Amino acid sequence: MNDRYDAGYGSDQYELVGYDEYGQPVYRQIPAQQQQTYDPYAGQGQGQGQGQGYGYDPYAGGGQQTAPAYDTGQQAPVYDTGQQSTVPPTSGYDGYDPYGTGGQTAYDPYGQAATSGRQPRVAEQTAHIPQQAGPVREPAEPRQADDEGEGDYHTGQFAFVEQPDGDSEDVIDWLNFTENRTERREEAKRRARSRMIALVVVLALVAVGGVGYLWYAGKIPGVSSAGTKSGTTTSAAAQKRDVVVVHLHNTGGGGTSTVLLVDNTTTKQGSTVLLPNSLALTDDDGSTTTLAKSVDDDGSSGTRDQLDTVLGTNIEGTWRLDTPYLQNLVELVGNIDIDTNADVPDPDTKKKGEAPLVHQGKDQTLSGKAAVAYATYRASGEAQNAQLERFGQVMQGVLRKMSSDASAATTTVQTLAQILDPSLTDKDLGTFLAKLADLAKGGDYKTALLPVQSDGTLSAETSSSVVKDILGGTAKSPSAGSAVRVSVQNATGVKDDTEKARVVLVNGGYTFLEGGTATTTQAASKVLYSDAADKENATEVAKTLGLGTAAVQKGTVGSGADVSVVLGQDYKPSSS
Repeated sequence: MNDRYDAGYGSDQYELVGYDEYGQPVYRQIPAQQQQTYDPYAGQGQGQGQGQGYGYDPYAGGGQQTAPAYDTGQQAPVYDTGQQSTVPPTSGYDGYDPYGTGGQTAYDPYGQAATSGRQPRVAEQTAHIPQQAGPVREPAEPRQADDEGEGDYHTGQFAFVEQPDGDSEDVIDWLNFTENRTERREEAKRRARSRMIALVVVLALVAVGGVGYLWYAGKIPGVSSAGTKSGTTTSAAAQKRDVVVVHLHNTGGGGTSTVLLVDNTTTKQGSTVLLPNSLALTDDDGSTTTLAKSVDDDGSSGTRDQLDTVLGTNIEGTWRLDTPYLQNLVELVGNIDIDTNADVPDPDTKKKGEAPLVHQGKDQTLSGKAAVAYATYRASGEAQNAQLERFGQVMQGVLRKMSSDASAATTTVQTLAQILDPSLTDKDLGTFLAKLADLAKGGDYKTALLPVQSDGTLSAETSSSVVKDILGGTAKSPSAGSAVRVSVQNATGVKDDTEKARVVLVNGGYTFLEGGTATTTQAASKVLYSDAADKENATEVAKTLGLGTAAVQKGTVGSGADVSVVLGQDYKPSSS
């Protein structure tokens, strides 16, 4: 079924009024009074057996009831734009009759009866035939309003809706430009804020990490980390330490010097603890002795046990280091650099006025021989602690030059070719020294002197900073009544004689008490006792100082002492 919709179909007629914006033709319906009677198939009243030719008769006559063909006075021209195919003539007709004479009824191909009247006209509307295409034409002028006052409009009148003028485009472009520039500025501000926030976060993390590391390492003044002495996480007594005692034997001048090497594996701190020779110890039979005497008499094993008892620590081994081995050790590590506090003469030079072997000053480079001379040097009138501190400087300088590799440090120890105590092997000593060397190079190393009272005992108040904090022990000095207490007053006129007498008495196992210096000198020395029970002790003191028994007398003894000694000009320290 073909639902054609062409202009001119049926009883209504259409005329072309223009083209729309898409180039399609636009038609409108012709009013009834203006329509031209057009019947291409006139004479349908005839039977189909009397078919007539295809055509129309504009001047039809013969009494047929047809409307006038044209009304030139009022009607507009009629255009038949519908393209109709040619129908071949039917039987009984030889050709085309343009005038349609004969009164035959025209053939209606759409089945409309000749007697049917005109169909009711639908309200005027515009027909759009998309199949047809025509040339692009200017829009037609709008028709004038009809009698009812309504205007007839077409799409050309609303062209301004689809075609913005140039000014509006400029405004849109300017708005787009300003909007894009504003967006770019806002985006730049957002990026700048993001970078600033990121920078602040990074700086905060770095600051927190740095402070945390300094706190953990215990390098913030007044603040201790969890592993330091005042930390709350690990107490001083619970910290893990490795301790080795070192005895320096001066094979040339005599005497010994003792230090403790401590590696605190909990706090990563290394220390050298200087032990004065006057430190009071208790020997195997329960009698009181001194550290120096214990080293000479009891040897390494006995002294180590006595130190453990007095200091409350656990010493793992003993390293006997004679001065020739110290000289070789310094040379093996490639000399040492320390700050010296005195000019040290060459011990092999007997001439006076020779240049010193060691010069006083900062960052002095010492060879093996110079290091030994400095470590054993004790000037006239100096206490033994001054020489002990020099030995501690030399040991720390050696550790700074020692290799931090355990195998390399072990090789250095083996190269010394010294016989070690059975409690300490070459490998153990090498590994221990390598750990201390790493701490000494990193600045996590210190040297401390154990504070000993004049009688050789330890005070809980004065020794806690070393015994408790560094060694993690508790001081347990022998009781005051276990050793003979000797008070010494110097009346020789030589200041150094007091210290020399103190060393001799302490090494002899006596408790030394400072008696001061007499206002006047005396020719003869005196050893006094107040109780007859102390006469024998006074006699032993006189022998220890090199004085004769004639110096022993009964007299007034100073407070807190068992025996009082007044050194006269007859006292000869060299003979003691």
